[in-house]
Amino acid sequence: MTVLVSDLFDVPSDATNGKPSKTRRLWWAGEDSNLRRCEPTGLQPVPFGRSGTDPTADTLSGRCGRPNECCSQMRYREQAKVGIFRGMPSFDVVSQIDMQEVRNAVDQAAREVSTRYDFKDTGSAVALSEVEISLSSNSEDRLNALRQVLEEKLVRRKVSLKAVSYGEVEEASGATVRQFATLEAGINSDKAKDLNKFIKALGIKGVQSQTQGDQLRVTSKKRDHLQTVIAELKEADFGLALQYENFRD
Repeated sequence: MTVLVSDLFDVPSDATNGKPSKTRRLWWAGEDSNLRRCEPTGLQPVPFGRSGTDPTADTLSGRCGRPNECCSQMRYREQAKVGIFRGMPSFDVVSQIDMQEVRNAVDQAAREVSTRYDFKDTGSAVALSEVEISLSSNSEDRLNALRQVLEEKLVRRKVSLKAVSYGEVEEASGATVRQFATLEAGINSDKAKDLNKFIKALGIKGVQSQTQGDQLRVTSKKRDHLQTVIAELKEADFGLALQYENFRD
């Protein structure tokens, strides 16, 4: 049984000789006449190295279905809102404590108290736990003297006293009094709002600040503006031990 090409592909025959029309016979012919080189249909697996998507799709619209130009403008405005620009000068405002230096200061204070005559037989002691320092003595007068010794050692070890928050003096066992000093690190949300408000009130054009966890990121197109902000922050008192790190050009 003879099967014609026209029977398989529905190619019209020439009316004169019954052969497939020359104009339609070569409809599939391409480079090296390989039928397998035809474009894949949606049901075929995508060839290796081919995305299968329209290469012009990204230039026509963004993820939101709007023109990419629109999306680019929206992204730019969002970045401008938080001051994030690639290559823009910036620095971080942080509040950190070097616990090793705190430990050194407490150890030095304890050694001094143990050898000083005015602390003899007063039961005075200073100790460090994970997040606080405990001070104890037999009277509030000796407790205040103990606190002064501790602060001198902290300052000598370059630990800011703004990072130390003292609690109330309370009575302890054995006719003694004690006091706890909490070590405060990080910028809480209330202090972060105060800092952002202060930076904005400076009115320096192009300066942006943003809260990032327990620290602030300050950005500007000009390095000199950032140095001005640092100088103003150092002059102000926010009740925090602030440091300025990660200065980027």
